[in-house]
Amino acid sequence: MGDFVHSLVEFIRQNAEWTGPIIFLVAFGESFAFVSLLVPGTAIMVAAGTLVRDGTVPIVPLLVGGIAGATLGDGISYWLGLRFGHLIPGMWPFKTRPELLANGHRFFERHGGKSVFIGRFFGPVRAVIPLIAGMMEMPAGRFWLANILSGLIWAPVLLIPGIAATSIWQLLEREEGWVPYALTGAVLIVASCAWIIWTYRRKN
Repeated sequence: MGDFVHSLVEFIRQNAEWTGPIIFLVAFGESFAFVSLLVPGTAIMVAAGTLVRDGTVPIVPLLVGGIAGATLGDGISYWLGLRFGHLIPGMWPFKTRPELLANGHRFFERHGGKSVFIGRFFGPVRAVIPLIAGMMEMPAGRFWLANILSGLIWAPVLLIPGIAATSIWQLLEREEGWVPYALTGAVLIVASCAWIIWTYRRKN
């Protein structure tokens, strides 16, 4: 999977004019319930963000493609759940992995209509929540409001780390003496965040 991510990002680097359509398809696949398991969308979008800092690709196609793809992917999943909800459990991948729907139902029952918005940022349930929302007959207006707002936030959230990481690394390259300290600090921060998340999940 890592080779696929590298190859696709390298293709974007060499063919910047395809940035928008490719990121659209990546974000769509990441958000569409029946494809999300096969698409490493998060990794691709974070990596694509690193191409912005040096001017290899413009940021607008990245943002527009990411937002549009994510919104449409969730929208189609919602429609499928609304229209064919009774058939979904017997279809791939839910027929072989019923826990995907079960986890989505629990998440939706816990958070209600807000789950469409906040579910976008939780990898394990991201793609299945819109499907569940349709199956639970969530009102279309509420769904689309949450869908669009979360899409407007989700795409920048994935792209900005790549842009920021590139900028920070370029700064460190100019100040080589700070590299060991910066890397040590980064490891401590990541470890602290992981511990906080692990503790929170244990309590909930």
